[in-house]
Amino acid sequence: MDLWVIVPAYNEAAGIEGTLRALAAQDDQDFTLLVVDNDSTDGTADIARRHGVRVVGEPRKGTGAAADTGMRHAIAAGATHLARTDADCLPRHDWVRNLRRGFADGLEMVGGQLRPRTDEFPLKFWERRLIPFVVEVAALFGRFRPGNRDPAYRGPYVMMPGATMAITTSLYERAGGFPRTAIEELHEDRALVNAVRRLTPAYATRRDVVVFGSVRRLRAYGLVGTLAWYADHHYRPDVIDVR
Repeated sequence: MDLWVIVPAYNEAAGIEGTLRALAAQDDQDFTLLVVDNDSTDGTADIARRHGVRVVGEPRKGTGAAADTGMRHAIAAGATHLARTDADCLPRHDWVRNLRRGFADGLEMVGGQLRPRTDEFPLKFWERRLIPFVVEVAALFGRFRPGNRDPAYRGPYVMMPGATMAITTSLYERAGGFPRTAIEELHEDRALVNAVRRLTPAYATRRDVVVFGSVRRLRAYGLVGTLAWYADHHYRPDVIDVR
C-alpha cells in the first residue's frame, strides 16, 4: 500500500505546524505527506517546507480544488491509497494506522470521527458535550435529506468530513474526485461520498479514526450560524475564511 496524506491549506501559517507535528507523531509513519498551498499570502508553504514536507500549489481558491490537486498529484506519483486531513486539524496518534486497518478490512473508502479541539479556545463543559452530539444529529439528518436519497445509491448515506477520510486511488478516479469548488459553493466531501455511493457499498465510518478539528468557525458564527452553514450554506457570513 502506497499511502499519501493530503493537506490542503490556505493562510494557515498560525496553525499548520500543529497539524504537521500531529502527523509526525503518528505511530504508523509509512505514508507520504503532501501539503497543497491554496495561494496563501502568509508563508504557509514556507513553514511546511521548513518541516521537510513536500508542497505543491493550487492557485484556484477552494478546498475542493486544492484537495483534488493534491490527490491527483499523489496518483501521478504512484499512490494507491489517499487520505485527507485539513491544516487546522490534529489527527490522533493512531489515525493513519486505523485508516490502514479499514482498508485491510475491505473498505474502499474510510471515514472518521471529527471531535472538537480543546487547545485553541477554552471550551465550556456543555460545549464539549454538545458539539459531538450535534455532529451525530447532523449525520442522522443527512440520511433523510432528499439529495442523499436515490434508488441508484448502493448503500446508506454516511457523513465523512473531509478532514478525516481516505479512499483508494481507483475509487477516487472512478468517482470523479473532489469537485473543484470553493468552500462556499459546495460541500465537496458530501459530493464525493454520494458519488462513491453510486459505485460501491464498500465504504464506512470508523470510530477509531479520530481527528480533532478547529472550533474557530463555531466561535465566529455561533452554534446556530455554524449549523446553518453546514446545512447547505443556509447561513452566508461576510467572512468565509475564518482565521
